[in-house]
Amino acid sequence: MGNRATRIHGRQSAQAAARVRGFTFLELMIAVIIVAILAVIAMTSYAAQMRRSARAEAQSTLVDAASRQQQFLVDRRRYATSLAALAVAPPADLAAKYTFTVNAPAVVPPTFTLTAQALGNQASDTCPTLSIDEAGNRTPAGCW
Repeated sequence: MGNRATRIHGRQSAQAAARVRGFTFLELMIAVIIVAILAVIAMTSYAAQMRRSARAEAQSTLVDAASRQQQFLVDRRRYATSLAALAVAPPADLAAKYTFTVNAPAVVPPTFTLTAQALGNQASDTCPTLSIDEAGNRTPAGCW
C-alpha cells in the first residue's frame, strides 16, 4: 500500500508541477491585451507630441519670416511677397506638414500676413492654421 500511495502522490506532484511551469492561454491573452492597450496609448501620445513639435517649428519659421519682413521693409519700403524673397525656407520635413503663404498687398501703409496651414496628419492638430502679421499679432492666440 505504501507503494501505491507514493505513486498517487507522485502523480499529483507531477500535475501540480506541470501547472506551475507555464502560463495558460487565457493568462497569455490577457497579458497581450494589456500590452496592446498600453501601446495604443503610447502611440497616441507620441503622435500628439510630434504634432506639437511640428507646430512649434512652424511658429519659429513664421517668427523668423516676420522678422525678415521688417528688415525687408526698412531696406525696400515694402514687404516681400514670398518666403523666397526673404531667404526663408522651411525645413523639408516641415514643408511636408505645412503650407506657408505670404500675403503682402500693395497698400499704404504696407501690411503683411504670414500663414502656415497644416497638411495631412498635422491637420488634426488643435491649431491647424497659424498666422502672424506686421504688428506681431499671432492667431489663434491660444496656440502660440
